[in-house]
Order: sequence, then structure tokens, then C-alpha cells
Amino acid sequence: AAALPLLLLLLPAGCPVRAQNDTEPIVLEGKCLVVCDSSPSADGAITSSLGISVRSGSAKVAFSATRSTNHEPSEMSNRTMTIYFDQVLVNIGNHFDLASSIFVAPRKGIYSFSFHVVKVYNRQTIQVSLMQNGYPVISAFAGDQDVTREAASNGVLLLMEREDKVHLKLERGNLMGGWKYSTFSGFLVFPL
Repeated sequence: AAALPLLLLLLPAGCPVRAQNDTEPIVLEGKCLVVCDSSPSADGAITSSLGISVRSGSAKVAFSATRSTNHEPSEMSNRTMTIYFDQVLVNIGNHFDLASSIFVAPRKGIYSFSFHVVKVYNRQTIQVSLMQNGYPVISAFAGDQDVTREAASNGVLLLMEREDKVHLKLERGNLMGGWKYSTFSGFLVFPL
């Protein structure tokens, strides 16, 4: 309501403005010009001097990655047990690094993550954890002794700060990767 007098001062004479009450939007009719000073904020929003905030298209963040080979921990991943992905299907915003298989949050917000993995051999157990900044948040487990290819999946919503990191860790077992059975996906639900 405080911005209304300022807005009315910026309108040329003869430009009609209608609002029935304080809860309804102001309807501007005719050829009106509104000029306001604006500046970008750190989270990709534009905030004007009138307090109006508009999210820019750069706020879109999503990724999905797959493995096309089995994951039997290599020399590279033996120390950290990070599950490395070798193909990116979607990487809007480029915040998933394929080489490290780590997602880095570009801004504070609520993010959704999901993963699906398949164990390679029967009489084997697999456990996979989704790690946020080096700490396990959720895990999935598959350990049926009589099933050759058993799947483990999980998903979560996380509050993440800017520069927080998320990756998958193979706690134990081997994953089936051929035919892209193992996947890891995430997206920004909304910024905060």
C-alpha cells in the first residue's frame, strides 16, 4: 500500500487506475509507463525500489545422470566410494559436475534428489547413501540373497545453502550400471 502513492506519481496524467480494496491487484488501463530502479540480488531475483521481486530464468536448476557400466570400485573411487556417473541426460544450469559426480547448489533453496541403483550379483548386499557436505542424509539397501538383480531407491527434499554439495556414496557392494540401470537426479524446487 505504501508503494501506491509512489506508483501514482510516476503515472502520466489521465492514466486510469482501479482497485476495489487493498487485497485486490491494481489494474492499470491505457498507455501507462512505470519506471523504477532495480538491481539484481544474489539469488538471481530482481528486486525493484517498489519491493517487487521477479525471479529470472537463471533460477532453473535440474540434472539427471546415468551409469553405462558396472560400478566395481576402481582405484579412483576406492578411497571415497563415490559413485561416478558417465553420462548426463539433463544439466540445466550446469551445477552437476560429471567428472566428480557432485552437485553444487547455486543458491539457498529446497532441492529434490532421487536415485535408483541395481545390485550386480545375488548373495550380495548393496547400500548407497546420499551425502550432503560429506554426511549421509538418506540411504537405500538391497540385500535379498536369492535375487540376482535387486533395486534400491530413495528420494528426499533438502534445505541447501549456496555451495552445499551432494553426491552418492557406495557404502558396500557393487552396482549394475550397464543399460543405464543406475541413475541420480535432482532439481531446485524453489529458492529461499
